[in-house]
Amino acid sequence: MSKRHPVVAVTGSSGAGTSTVKRAFEAIFIREGIRPAVVEGDSYHRYARTEMKAAMEKALSIGENFSHFGPEANLFDKLEELFKVYGETGGGEKRYYLHSAEEAAEHNGRLGTSLAPGQFTPWEAISPNTDLLFYEGLHGGVESKNYDVSKYVDLLVGVVPITNLEWIQKIQRDNAERGYSAEATVDTILRRMPDYINYICPQFSRTDINFQRVPTVDTSNPFICRNIPTPDESFVIIHFRKGAREKWGIDFPYLLNMIQGSFMSSPTSIVINGGKMGFAMELILAPIMHRMIEGKNK
Repeated sequence: MSKRHPVVAVTGSSGAGTSTVKRAFEAIFIREGIRPAVVEGDSYHRYARTEMKAAMEKALSIGENFSHFGPEANLFDKLEELFKVYGETGGGEKRYYLHSAEEAAEHNGRLGTSLAPGQFTPWEAISPNTDLLFYEGLHGGVESKNYDVSKYVDLLVGVVPITNLEWIQKIQRDNAERGYSAEATVDTILRRMPDYINYICPQFSRTDINFQRVPTVDTSNPFICRNIPTPDESFVIIHFRKGAREKWGIDFPYLLNMIQGSFMSSPTSIVINGGKMGFAMELILAPIMHRMIEGKNK
């Protein structure tokens, strides 16, 4: 961990809603004048799109488990190295995964390359004079006997909707953005399950703060639900890891007073209406970012 060059990571499964927390951080960065080095988790996958498809087919043919959630398909050592080097020097290398034709056009124009969607840009040095590194992806807190990404993170935030809601959101997103059928997405969920259990879930025991969304409408069968519950049709449980309250000066009475209808469900958890999640993030995360930058400047 580093006060001079802090690392902030938002971690969550595919379809969990990490982009919502990312947008909250982006708003705070703009308002506070913070210059982040932004790193996307997808850029630390091991294979480009066509290579991943071939590797997956090979693994399936011999009965091996293989998914974007596990170590075989990712560069966990490279991600650990980035967090460590940035914390020590404020530098490091990153690249971009090109999700779409629009992203490919943007980076081709910047780099003078002719890359296609599904490929990676070349590794490049992180811009100097950034205030912190901000990661958003699947593995911001991943750990095993060979690597520990989490130990280099100064603030680790988890986004963890209950499983049924996570699946509903993934099925809807994959259909709307990628044209996948519900059946194809369910096959992906099943294939990823061992890696989900071994590499995604354990991260949420290491996070400083977890935002867990719980619907208040029936989602008993997520595979037939065609509507994602709205924020007002859910609660959000905000859990603080032991020690995080003291580390970041979390004031529970203040939060309960500011967030109408909120209540404490345990000594370390606050429950709020889902529609107030963005507001709660601002109340909690903005002071943490302010303290982090103050500590950096000192």
